[in-house]
Amino acid sequence: MYSRKIVKREDYCNKDLMRILFIYPNPSNTLPSFIAKLLSIFSNSLIPAFKALTNVTPKEHTIDIIDERIEKIDYDDNYDLIGISVMTNQAPKAYSISDEFRKRGKKVVLGGWHPSALPEEAQQHADSILIGEAEELWPQLIKDKDNGKLKPIYRQETPVDLSFIPFGGNGRIKQKGINSAVAIEATRGCPHGCNFCAISHSPGRRIFRMRPMEQVIKEIQSIPQKYLLFSDASLTINTNFTKQLFKNMKELDKKFYCYGNANVLLNDEELLKLAHEAGCISWTIGFDSISQKSLDSIGKKTNIAEQYISVINKIHDFGMNVEGSFMFGFDTDTPDIFDSTLDFICNSEIDKAEFHILTPFPGTPLYDELEKQNRILIKDWSKYDGKNVVYKPMHLTADDLINGIQKMYNGFYNPSNILRMIGRNVNKGLFPLITIASISFQGLTYTIKKRV
Repeated sequence: MYSRKIVKREDYCNKDLMRILFIYPNPSNTLPSFIAKLLSIFSNSLIPAFKALTNVTPKEHTIDIIDERIEKIDYDDNYDLIGISVMTNQAPKAYSISDEFRKRGKKVVLGGWHPSALPEEAQQHADSILIGEAEELWPQLIKDKDNGKLKPIYRQETPVDLSFIPFGGNGRIKQKGINSAVAIEATRGCPHGCNFCAISHSPGRRIFRMRPMEQVIKEIQSIPQKYLLFSDASLTINTNFTKQLFKNMKELDKKFYCYGNANVLLNDEELLKLAHEAGCISWTIGFDSISQKSLDSIGKKTNIAEQYISVINKIHDFGMNVEGSFMFGFDTDTPDIFDSTLDFICNSEIDKAEFHILTPFPGTPLYDELEKQNRILIKDWSKYDGKNVVYKPMHLTADDLINGIQKMYNGFYNPSNILRMIGRNVNKGLFPLITIASISFQGLTYTIKKRV
């Protein structure tokens, strides 16, 4: 059974107001360019972790959010509690931010993937850390802070029961940006467990769970924005649930983006039909590699490389886009992987693509395997961003990987391809065009940075 120890508002004895600040650190030491900042302001969706914590924070407390990618931090502002969400490449910056607040006597809590994977490291920079999913831990932490009994560690021992998590905190949050799209979660967890995936290897995240359908629909109905971003690891894990969700969304007049697995999307036309009718604009698929040997080596059981073109064509046939994610640096990869992948992408007419260097995040089987082999070369966590080589590849050099990623961006984000992407989305609304402009600019910027 899942734990149900949600702290209720009536449990509070001390009703003193607290000002709470959530921070999403910018892992870079420099602010983004004006154009990148402008695009992020217009498309800046509410960070799912902060939305979830807001929903379980007693209403007498106020909440602000700073996304450091578009807003500077005022360390002298009068906050009672600071919560920082930390992915691995954000860790050095998050620790620096935390240290600055703690110098001023502020209480700082760190949570997220990285503190859950390396709690002893994170403890050195925080008054308290959250390990695992936070919705049941956070209210208890606030109560302890209120009573002057903040604990150094809060650990979630069992997966959170999503049916006990309230929703509707959007209106309480003060965050810069237009928030033209809203992130929403219908399910949580991924049972597939690819060996490189930090999400599925975070505590509790291998257990797949569904929110009550009526809660999801009520939340969608309460959202004024037209565009939704489903943050679920995959909406193809339980297709019966997803099909019912799409049926219920059909009359809600929303447009949305979601993640899915290639094998299901190829073989379930009913799902694709319902997705299109419900307002789906695009499916994001972790293709990861066009090499079946590489897919087999990482335990990617949902992908058959020779079926990729068929998957993309099938989704296009139902009027939706395909966004693909590709990684390079697997032990079976050789220098020709870049040319063959670029040929595949150009022939497939995929709508958007992201390219990453394989990164062994702490807490994953991949990290443990490479550590045992003494192949982890760098433990500067800021380099764990999919753009740097932090381990010793098997059949490639670091320069092979860096130059290969540059080749992918050069080849895909060229003017003619960008115009093609814009043409496919010109009738789908402002937000899709903004996302295309944003990712295209990132691709072009990446190329420029690598040239100088």
